[in-house]
Formats: sequence, structure tokens, C-alpha cells
Amino acid sequence: MSTASVDVPVGTPPAWRRTVVLAVIMGCQLMMVLDTSIVTTALPHVQRELGFTDTSLSWVQNSYALAFGGLLLLGARTGDLLGRRRVFAAGVGLFTAASLMAGLAPSADVLILARVLQGIASAFAIPATLALLVQSFPQPEERTRAISIYSAVIGAGGSAGIIVGGLFTDLLSWRWGMLINVPIGIAVLLLAPRFLPETPRAAGRVDVPGALTVTSGMTALVFGLVSAAESGWTAPVTIATLGAAVALLVAFVLIERRAIQPITPLGLFRDVTRSGAYLVRILIVGAMFSTFYFLSQYLQNVQGFSAVVAGLSYVPLTLMFFAMVYLVRPLSARIGKPLLLLVSLAVAGGGMLWLSAIDTDTPFFSGILPPLLVLGVGQGIAIILLTEFGMTRVAPEDNGAASGLVNTAHQLGGTIGLALLTVVFTAAAANATTSAGAQADAGAYAAVFQFATWFYVLAVVIAAVMVTADRRRGRLSRRRG
Repeated sequence: MSTASVDVPVGTPPAWRRTVVLAVIMGCQLMMVLDTSIVTTALPHVQRELGFTDTSLSWVQNSYALAFGGLLLLGARTGDLLGRRRVFAAGVGLFTAASLMAGLAPSADVLILARVLQGIASAFAIPATLALLVQSFPQPEERTRAISIYSAVIGAGGSAGIIVGGLFTDLLSWRWGMLINVPIGIAVLLLAPRFLPETPRAAGRVDVPGALTVTSGMTALVFGLVSAAESGWTAPVTIATLGAAVALLVAFVLIERRAIQPITPLGLFRDVTRSGAYLVRILIVGAMFSTFYFLSQYLQNVQGFSAVVAGLSYVPLTLMFFAMVYLVRPLSARIGKPLLLLVSLAVAGGGMLWLSAIDTDTPFFSGILPPLLVLGVGQGIAIILLTEFGMTRVAPEDNGAASGLVNTAHQLGGTIGLALLTVVFTAAAANATTSAGAQADAGAYAAVFQFATWFYVLAVVIAAVMVTADRRRGRLSRRRG
């Protein structure tokens, strides 16, 4: 029996060390992704304990999203300049301290401040995670597997957050949803200096005009979308902030076109595959966020589930996300990644359409669980592929910026999706004048999932353009060869 040797690039760390690197990065990613949804099932308890009003309660979520979304691109550029491991560790340290502050918060104001600090920390730590992952796994096959696991953590993190939040809220306290980050953060901080590779400081400086316009523009955009969900699209504050966001982001593009060292190289958008991956990610994360947010409410408000049972209802979906890690590679080898993306989006859209058939009497095991599993298959595969496409053909010096764009698309998707679908839910509930109580609520939740299905339809159209571009690129490569 003969054994085949595998050529390992010089400087590649041993397998056990790469495993630790992956665990450290996944620990950080999971901790911060969980935080976006872990308080969803706990909000009623938070409101009663800390005295939030109905209006101010939304800022437990929105303050985190505002800081995170507004600073992501600046965080990515900072890592490129100062060293990604250094910025990663600083972000994790701040996040750990802010989590302790949130878990011990004696008042609503302190909790909101802690959530802002968590958002700032995530904006600087998360862009470094994907860039460090790409750097740590130079071999294409291992890199693909690592990105698949990374993507599964991102995809499953939202549903896992609801599960963990429900368990802590019912069995212990909502505060443990925040305090659980502390030991994880400390472990990551202890391991990061020893195992994560450091990138040297880059000769350059932050593009200050670009940083100011993109940070202000992203913050205004997130704030405007949050305002639209709370006050409506025609509210003066919504119109003003969204108008300011458009103006600032246009100014940002104009500045970046002339900047010597741009905070976001616009060349990253010239590749059809990368640009399509960012757009599709915004759409399907927006759609899926509706499943996490509105289905949790449907299960509790209409079906009468407790917080812990509603959380446990997401276990099959979460497991499906992780199971897709083992299917993506063989399926990609058989039909190709662009076509697999197209198929996976169609499957996820079918699952969302199926879920939109819910009513007050829909049985969980025959009417809710099956579409959730179909969603898990399609969404799980799509998120893995979109993460890889978002980093495809990126120069090493731009890994941080590309990682920042992947995470910005993910964050914007959740914010935009929640804003749009909250408006849909409010309008559907207001129009249900002939029904009352749970029946009206069920109709509004069904309307949300029907609207979310169109997100997948548009995503399929964009993916079809990506497939066409990939085939054209392949034909050109063969002619040149």
C-alpha cells in the first residue's frame, strides 16, 4: 500500500495549530453573532426589570446595530493598518468588558451604553476574523473548509442566539445571555497572542474624509432604517436621516475614487461575483432575520410557546446550518459553486414560501418544522458560498477591506430586513379589521414571510447574473489558454 505525499507550503503552521486558530476565531465570531439575537426572547423580561418603555425597549437591539453597522468599514481599515491580531484582541477585550457591564447593568441607561460599546467592539474585531482565517489557511482546500465552518457559525448564530437566550431567560436570568460572553472572551484573549498570526503595520494612514463620511453615512442609514421600523417611512426623522445617509455615502464614493489610500478600495466592486455576493447576502440575511425575529414572536404570541420552548424550536434549523458544511464541497465539485448558489437560493425561497402558509392552527411538526429544515438547507449552503465569493480574487493587502464588506452586507441585511418587514407586519396587522386576537396576528406573520419570499426571488435573479458572468469568464480563460 502506498501513501501519497501532500506538499504543504513553507511557513504553513501544523494541523493542530491551525485547528486552535480556527477555534479562537470561531469563539470570537460566535460570541458576537450570538449577541445580535440573544436578547430577542429576553426583551419582555428586560423591560420589566429595568423599566424600559415600549418605545425605548427597541434600543436594546438598535444601539448595538447602530454602532456595529456604522463602524464596520473603519474597523476593517484599522486592522489593515495597525495589525489584524492587535485590533482583533482590542475588540475582543472591549467586547468582554462591555458584556460584563451589560450583564450587571443596574439601569436602562447603563444597558444601552454597554450595548453601544459591544457594537463598537464587534465592528473592529469581526472584520479581522475572516482576514486572519484566510491568512492562516493558505491551502485552497483547507481554506474552503475553514470558510465553510466560519459561514455556518454566522448563519447559525442568529438561531442559536434565540435558543440560548430562551434557555437563560426561563431557567436563570436574561443577564446570563450577556455574562456568558465573559469567560469566552477571556479564553479568546489568552489564546490569540499565542496562536493567531500577526500582520505587520502597514505604511499608511486612515483616509480621514473617507472614514468620516462612511461612518456617518452608515450610522445615518442604520438609524434611518430603525426609525422607519418605529415611526414609518414618511416620518420627518426617517426622511431626514435616510436623505443624509444617501448624501454622505455618495460623498464617500467620490472621495474614495480620488483617495491615495482609500478606506475601501472601490476595485473590490468591479468583480461581478464579489459585488453580487454582497447584494445577495443583504437580501437573504434580511429575509432570514424575519424568521428569527417574527417566528419567535409567532410561536409565543399565537402558539403559546414559552421562551425556552420557542428557543428550542430553532435547534433543527441550527443543526441544518452546520450540516451543510459537509455537503457544500461535494456538491460544488459536482455542479459548480455558482450554479449551486442559484439552486440553494431557490430552495431557501421555497422554504420561506412554505412557511408563509402558517395560521393560528398550524401544527409545529407538520407545518413549521419542515419549511424550517428546507430553509436551513438552502440558507446554509448559500451563506457558505457567499462568504467565499465575497473573498474571491482579493489581493492579500485588501483581505481586511473585503472581510469588512462581507460583514457590512450581513449587518445591513439584518437591519434593512427588520425595518422593511416590521412595516409589513404593522400594515398587515392594521388591515386585519375583520379578525381579532391571535387570528389577526397569525395573518400578519404570514404576510411577513410572504414578503420575505420576494427577497429570495430577487436574490435568484442576481445569482443568475453571477452564473452568467462566471461562465463568460471561463470561456475567456479557455480562449486565452
